[in-house]
Amino acid sequence: MSDSLTSGISRRNLLKASGTVAAASALASLSPSLYAAEDNNIRVALVGCGGRGTGAASQAMSVPNEQIKLVAMADVFDGKLSLSHNGLKAKHGDQVDVPEDRRFIGFDAYKEAMDALKPGDVVILTTPPAFRWVQYSYAIEKGLNVFMEKPVTVDGPTTRKMLALNEQAKAKNLKVGVGLMCRHCKARGELFDRIQDGQIGDVLLIRAYRMLGPTGNTPVKPNPGELSDLLYQIKNFHGFLWLSGGAYSDFLIHNIDEGCWMKNDFPVEAIASGGRHYRGDDIDQNFDSYSVEYTFADGTKMMLEGRTIFGCHQEFATFVHGSKGSAICSTSSHMPAKSRIFKNQRMVNDELVWEFPQPEPNPYQLEWNDLIEAIRNDLPYNEVERGAKSSLVTSMGRMAAHTGQLITYDQILNLDHEFAPDIDKLTLESDSPLMPNAEGKYPVPQPGLITKREYQVL
Repeated sequence: MSDSLTSGISRRNLLKASGTVAAASALASLSPSLYAAEDNNIRVALVGCGGRGTGAASQAMSVPNEQIKLVAMADVFDGKLSLSHNGLKAKHGDQVDVPEDRRFIGFDAYKEAMDALKPGDVVILTTPPAFRWVQYSYAIEKGLNVFMEKPVTVDGPTTRKMLALNEQAKAKNLKVGVGLMCRHCKARGELFDRIQDGQIGDVLLIRAYRMLGPTGNTPVKPNPGELSDLLYQIKNFHGFLWLSGGAYSDFLIHNIDEGCWMKNDFPVEAIASGGRHYRGDDIDQNFDSYSVEYTFADGTKMMLEGRTIFGCHQEFATFVHGSKGSAICSTSSHMPAKSRIFKNQRMVNDELVWEFPQPEPNPYQLEWNDLIEAIRNDLPYNEVERGAKSSLVTSMGRMAAHTGQLITYDQILNLDHEFAPDIDKLTLESDSPLMPNAEGKYPVPQPGLITKREYQVL
């Protein structure tokens, strides 16, 4: 189940070497203007104006020696769009050219924002992940290059949709980045090369941790009634499985993805446990602790620990153990990674063999530098298959914890339970795909009781 993209989509020399024939073929059939407007500006539309979307738009406009303009924005909340626009305008000045008539609100706003672009421009998709396949479909139809945030799917059916859609994107030679920015980290990239070269021997065990306090809007209080159930859930999207895969998918995916990268494979099954603690009147669907054992095809294990409880030991790191030594993939948060290799299993300075020099370049910026370089030079560049697989194995571990069952890769991929099958039909007046009961509460996972899906509709 290894993915050829796993070993270095962000590595420019590999892209250039492997893409020579494909690029030449593509250039023979496509106009160069497809990848840059006639004035040589790359125009960008932002769909989803929250913190991550605003950050992505800022990084797009910060690519060195480029001519990139933000020309359209879309969201379902006018206040969020205005806040994002004002912040970006203050930072980037004339690069932000989004007059009132190119600021769009509503569930069809993504179409209006993309309609403001030309083929070969870039759309940023940073709405809650549930909407990813819907918006990606329209971007492909419009011939747009794409940057989409992770996770790219939240369940098996949407993963199948994304993989099928992506074949259309590849046929159109569109360049698509996925916001698993750790794959663009120089420190992790060199560590990956060293592990593949055998410097720690055979990989025997991977340990990944994200044990912090509550993150994002993961604990959700009852809806006070100022917003509809649909809009209230979107505002607090980390709390609802249909929108984001919950806190597990939205946050733990980075540790899972970098562990899979170091192994150069994706796991085939998962078993897990988890639970809810001290929740009071919270109405979200998240567990507060997750403990997952992933197994790769060769039997190697990846252990994942997630926790979002105040007052507990905190750990945010990924470690790799080999037959000849060990490695720190990431030390604390996403950057700097401070990747290191040790001669044995004692990860102390006296046993240090190699460490990546500091300071490290910012991987959030590097992923944009790499995407724009691919657009300008027509290099092969599509991270969706890898992003979909990482999203799927994340859902696999989540479902294992939520059901109490062993879940395989094939099971989760072919599962028929789609959280929000009619999401493409939503309007501002629609009911949510997941409505509360009379007490304003939502169904939560019940391991061992509900075993075929992650929750039972109330």
